[in-house]
Amino acid sequence: MHHFQYMDDALYCEGVSVAEIAQAVGTPFYLYSHATLKQHFEAFDGAFSGVNHLTCFSMKSNSNGAILALFAAQGGG
Repeated sequence: MHHFQYMDDALYCEGVSVAEIAQAVGTPFYLYSHATLKQHFEAFDGAFSGVNHLTCFSMKSNSNGAILALFAAQGGG
C-alpha cells in the first residue's frame, strides 16, 4: 500500500493535494511520502526479523537528509 491516491481526478499524497504543493513550491519538485517510505522500510526490515541483521540504505541512491533521518530513526544503517 502506498499513500499516493487519486481523488476526484486529482493526485493526493497523504491527503494533501499535489497540485496545491506544486503551486506553493513551484515545479519541478520531489515529493516523498513519509508514511510510504516508513511502511516499505518496515516491510523489508521485518522480512529479516528471524536473523541478526542491519538494513542499510545507499546514500548514493538518494542523499536526501530527511529520508536518511527517517531510515536511521527506524534502525537502518
